[in-house]
Amino acid sequence: MKIFHSIKDFSSSKKTILTLGTYDGVHVGHRKILERIIQNTANEKYESLVLTFFPHPRMVLQEQSEIKLLNTIAEKIDLLEQIGIENLVIHPFDETFSRLTAEEFVKTVLVDQFHIHKIIIGHDHRFGRNRTANIDDLIDFGKEYDFEVEQITVQEIDDISVSSTKIRKALSEGNMTLANEYLDYNYPLTGTVFKGKQLGRTIGFPTANIKIEENYKLIPLNGVYIVQSTINNKTVYGMMNIGFNPTVQGKNLSIEVHFFDFDADLYGHQLSVSILHYIRPEQKFESVTELTQQLERDKETATTYLNKR
Repeated sequence: MKIFHSIKDFSSSKKTILTLGTYDGVHVGHRKILERIIQNTANEKYESLVLTFFPHPRMVLQEQSEIKLLNTIAEKIDLLEQIGIENLVIHPFDETFSRLTAEEFVKTVLVDQFHIHKIIIGHDHRFGRNRTANIDDLIDFGKEYDFEVEQITVQEIDDISVSSTKIRKALSEGNMTLANEYLDYNYPLTGTVFKGKQLGRTIGFPTANIKIEENYKLIPLNGVYIVQSTINNKTVYGMMNIGFNPTVQGKNLSIEVHFFDFDADLYGHQLSVSILHYIRPEQKFESVTELTQQLERDKETATTYLNKR
């Protein structure tokens, strides 16, 4: 997949069949559109293209917005590449770009830069300054500038009934079953492993402490989870705690992963974990001994869950 970090950087010898949007999560609803793009470019006469934006428009246009995103840029790139998209344009969204009128956007971006043959979008897509243009306007522009418009019907989207907002809500409630079902993959967290207080090592539960650099990434509800990772081409399982470690008077949010039947020095490495299941909320225990006993029970819960899978 070719990646462009600005609209003006894109070039191709072929016309494009494209879609656009934030595509946060690249969830099953998004895939309806993306799969249609792939089908339309199967004959290799046209190239597939996704135009997305960073920062998220709400981060720029709504000063009070504290929106957290389901994907980091790297995760989104990986997901779109797996689907088979040929070109990804990640355009820097700013106020100047937001002020483009609908016709300016269609003419300068879709027609002049992307050499559009066809656009495929969802039924409720709006665009242009203040999002004033809709599907009917886009169809009119298509007739004027000679490109096709295909709309994914409301029935097709409603059959799935999924949105990035619903997924964010599920994650904030620790409902991994629902979130992962909507995503059609297990929600990932990726960060650099750093050296913590190493308390876990002293009680038989050594952990990898993960620092996530992207402060916009949505962290699920505090608690204990069952996770999966691939390390050195080997699939490993474990449990992860998200929270403040109240038993030992922790003050900062931490993400700590204990892997089962695995021991290696991961300090300084990038580690990605996929969250499979929520076990319980974070708790404060009266002693480290009580904490250790609960961790043993959590491990037993996780082992039972994994064996059933």
